[in-house]
Amino acid sequence: MDAVRLIVANRRALIAGGDVPHMLAEVWQAQALAQAIGSRLAVLGPPALRGEALGLTELAGRGCGVLGAPELPAGELRAAQLTELGDARQTLMRLGTLLAETGIALVAIACAVDDEGTYWQCVEAIDAADESRDRVLHMLGRLADEDGVPAREAG
Repeated sequence: MDAVRLIVANRRALIAGGDVPHMLAEVWQAQALAQAIGSRLAVLGPPALRGEALGLTELAGRGCGVLGAPELPAGELRAAQLTELGDARQTLMRLGTLLAETGIALVAIACAVDDEGTYWQCVEAIDAADESRDRVLHMLGRLADEDGVPAREAG
């Protein structure tokens, strides 16, 4: 499935909300998707993005590791459904938005939970999502530089 479609599906699931375990699973899905997209960009993306894409893969992987893999029914792991990246710029713009919304969801979860362990998981996952988003924005800047687009118009 196309990366943008998967990102949109993940955003919808985050926006729909749910209980804490469901929301943490959706946050994990977003990080796993960012990891998969980073991995694909590192191998198949524009050469200027390959090093940054590897960094995104590592950062998003850290976000997944902090939360621990949720139990998902077969076929519901969005990252495993990724078959094509499509336009790198469009994918990265959408992924940046998803990661920002992931951070917002994590803040809401952290504020609502009574469990200190879950709170600290959220804090670490917020950091990973924020760093992943920063990496995505940096990659968008690189694409803009290659195309001669002023940075303020890049994304």
